Formats: sequence, structure tokens, C-alpha cells
Amino acid sequence: MTIRRVTSPDVAEPPPERWSNCLVVDGVAYVSGMTARGGDPGSLARMDEYAQAKVIFGKIKSLVEAAGGAMSDVVKITVFLTRIANNTKVWEARREFFTGDFPASTLVEVSALAAPEILVEIEAIAHIGKGRR
Repeated sequence: MTIRRVTSPDVAEPPPERWSNCLVVDGVAYVSGMTARGGDPGSLARMDEYAQAKVIFGKIKSLVEAAGGAMSDVVKITVFLTRIANNTKVWEARREFFTGDFPASTLVEVSALAAPEILVEIEAIAHIGKGRR
């Protein structure tokens, strides 16, 4: 099988030769760590973990759908938080995108992400077409 790069008009592509947002291999989509960056730079600084996670899950959804899947196909997420005490805000946003069997999840507190205003980063793995419809 070949490796297929998937893009979505709803998710900004990284600069050339940096990384791919989403690669699909043998029906498995690997979504890179997404942040709430994009749009108005000042708005990110005003967003808490819930708001950032909601934007991030929306980006993951767009990429998984562009790969031919659905959020029910997501089997694993890894969440990186700068303030682990606020993890319930991420879980609140997660409930707006997943139902039934939630993905396996790992939660990690980190000292910093790519910029000081980024509080959350989430990566995902989805088995396209395998979730409940």
C-alpha cells in the first residue's frame, strides 16, 4: 500500500518540508498534533482549554472526514496540556465530538507547547470505516 497525504480546506497546511497534518496508510489515518492556531492570532490568547480543544477536535474531524472517515473511526487520541488540572475542560469538548465507545486516550502534562498561548495539543489515530455508523 502507498502512503496518502490527506488535506482539508478547513485545516491550514504547514509550510513545505515540515510535516503532514494527516497521512493514511492501509486504511489508518494518522493525524499530527493539532492546536487551535489559525485565524486571528489574538483570539488564541483569549481561549481556555475548552475553547482550544473544541477547535482542535473540529480540525481532527475535518481531516478524518477528508480521509473518508468519521469521528467514530478515531480509536486513539493523545492530549498534551500545559495545565493538567484543567483536563475536564478538554473532556467537556471531547463529549461534543464523540459518542458511544470513546477513543483510547493518553493525557500528558507538558511544560510548554509551540507558543505560550497554546494550552492544548491533540493527535489522533483513526481506522477509516471501522467505527459505528
